[in-house]
Amino acid sequence: MSAIAERAPAPAAPPASRRRPGVGAIYRWELRKLRAQKRTFLGFGMAVIVPIIFIVALELQKGGPNDVPFGRYVRETGLAIPPVLLIFGSIWLFPLIVALVAGDIVANEDGNGTLKTILTRSVDRHQVFVAKTLAAITYALAALLLFAGVGLLLGGVRYGLHPLTSLSGTRIETGRALELMAAALGAYLLPVIAVAAIALLLSTVTRNSAAAIVGALMISLLMQLVGIISGLAAIKPYLLSTQFDAWQGLLREPADWAPVVRAAWVCALYAAPAFLAGLAVFVRRDVAGG
Repeated sequence: MSAIAERAPAPAAPPASRRRPGVGAIYRWELRKLRAQKRTFLGFGMAVIVPIIFIVALELQKGGPNDVPFGRYVRETGLAIPPVLLIFGSIWLFPLIVALVAGDIVANEDGNGTLKTILTRSVDRHQVFVAKTLAAITYALAALLLFAGVGLLLGGVRYGLHPLTSLSGTRIETGRALELMAAALGAYLLPVIAVAAIALLLSTVTRNSAAAIVGALMISLLMQLVGIISGLAAIKPYLLSTQFDAWQGLLREPADWAPVVRAAWVCALYAAPAFLAGLAVFVRRDVAGG
């Protein structure tokens, strides 16, 4: 009996067509769907047009945005253009760009009736939600890189890539400034991801793209409003809108990591509950009801 058992053939592997796709495969599906949607390119278009408008405005007027960090240096070096753009983009632009996709990525499928088909396939619901989250974050990262990259390219062509004056008043050579800029974009991405998580939650709960997009944008703007109320100054360091300024600590000499570290855990406090709540709603979605 033992010899027969040893000679028994191993069970055949299931055909490739019947294997359950993993998160990676679903993630690639989501990216392909994003490439086919107009709102994806609408967000990318805003990320390109705003830097162009900013450079044109600088050429048409003599003054500059001297009241914002790096504003006084925008005509001295193109390296000052992306930091100034990041400051302006945090007010409404990037919350809107991110919400356009993250607020639509689940609700759009509800509206088109395709979510029911997806959830009845041989895929785990949590894998679908994780893949959609990763796709939204990938889009947000691509938009941020495009936004800063266009500003840097146009600024470099027009004003040159001369050394940058840090927020501490020290001179940063071009190569080092580019490295710090990349790190600053990483810090800026933290609150962007948190906004995406909130928009994704609203997209899952409301099942309505417009409601999710507007809701995420209103939450972001409300936090900015709360941040300027003097009587509420004690909570300002813990508002999501405040974390959009954390990257500035990296453009000091020496670098100030305190705001970046705070941004990491504050953004996690916003993003993690929103992600988990959205996941809980998604995995319990009534397929029969849509």
